[in-house]
Amino acid sequence: MQVTAIIAAGGTGTRLGAGVPKQFLELAGRTILERSVDAFARHPRVTDLVVVLPPGSHLAASRAFGGGDRVTLVAGGARRQDSVANAFDAVPPGSDLVLIHDAARPFVSEAVISRVIDAAAESGAAIAALAVSDTVKQAVGEDDRTFVTGTIPRDMIFLAQTPQGFRRDVLAAAVTLGRQGVEATDEAALAEAAGHRVRIVEGDPDNVKITTAADLERSRLRVAPVAATRVGTGYDLHRLVEGRPLIIGGVEIAADRGALGHSDADVACHAVTDAVLGAACLGDIGRHFPDTDPQWKGASSVRLLEAAIDTVRAAGFQVTNVDVAIVLERPKIAPHLQRIRDGLAAALRVPVERVSVKGKTNEGVDAVGRGEAIAAHAVALLTLTSEG
Repeated sequence: MQVTAIIAAGGTGTRLGAGVPKQFLELAGRTILERSVDAFARHPRVTDLVVVLPPGSHLAASRAFGGGDRVTLVAGGARRQDSVANAFDAVPPGSDLVLIHDAARPFVSEAVISRVIDAAAESGAAIAALAVSDTVKQAVGEDDRTFVTGTIPRDMIFLAQTPQGFRRDVLAAAVTLGRQGVEATDEAALAEAAGHRVRIVEGDPDNVKITTAADLERSRLRVAPVAATRVGTGYDLHRLVEGRPLIIGGVEIAADRGALGHSDADVACHAVTDAVLGAACLGDIGRHFPDTDPQWKGASSVRLLEAAIDTVRAAGFQVTNVDVAIVLERPKIAPHLQRIRDGLAAALRVPVERVSVKGKTNEGVDAVGRGEAIAAHAVALLTLTSEG
């Protein structure tokens, strides 16, 4: 079965107020028209395309389409039905089925197109449509006021979308009526007027029509690239005990007590490790280096951080910058901040200018403030370098 798709893009889109026809506006680097044409050009059952354009725009638009002889460009008319009639004249003589789609619906799915093809082939005419979920009121205006005159059963109401599909003979009858002066807002209405039954198949809520500036903005947000950055936070706390070294960011600091832990209990490295793993949505330090595993007993936390960075980079991320706050009542770590930054930067594989380390106290409050524990807070920003 030969299927031709007509893409109706002959309008000026004046309601959008963009200064150019809306079909030539871009969504993430591709025009609305390109996206609509591509949906049908990629469909395995569509054999030919006829694209209706505003008069005079053929040359500029032709660069947007591939497909060679599969795509025919025609000039639109004064009304939609005139544009479709012009396109119908350009449909290859061997086409059995013709689809008509509004270029202003750039998100049509392959599944919707397939449903319309199947239903039109079986029934002669078919449209994609959505059943309404809200209560529908009929109303009349009187002076400045509007009053309800009745409630329409919502199971009888459908919101028409495109594509609409027709056997060639059915569309020929509809186009003939239009040329004889019958006016309609879509070809399905003309087919009805010509005595043909039009079948409804399930549409798609995502198959939206871009009509207003708000529609355009929502559509641009929909296709905007996924944010290329990720943020993660980390926190760690260890008790301070006698007989343990105090290691922060891989730097051993002279102190009468050190942090208690399965590894070397380096709170800075642990907090940063959790932050980078969290930003990449790869779990936490306990998942990758459990304290039940004897291989991590007494391990250097710098090595653990380096291993975490290997994991994060394998997932397609790299560290942009890290900010760490060390909360310790004593000793003061200000004299050691530069060495801590250097050690963290080396493990993170970033310039030291991208690593911030701050020393804080807890003003005598809680276990940290009483000098019984040390804590660290970290924030990491990652950049997505690949699809991972």
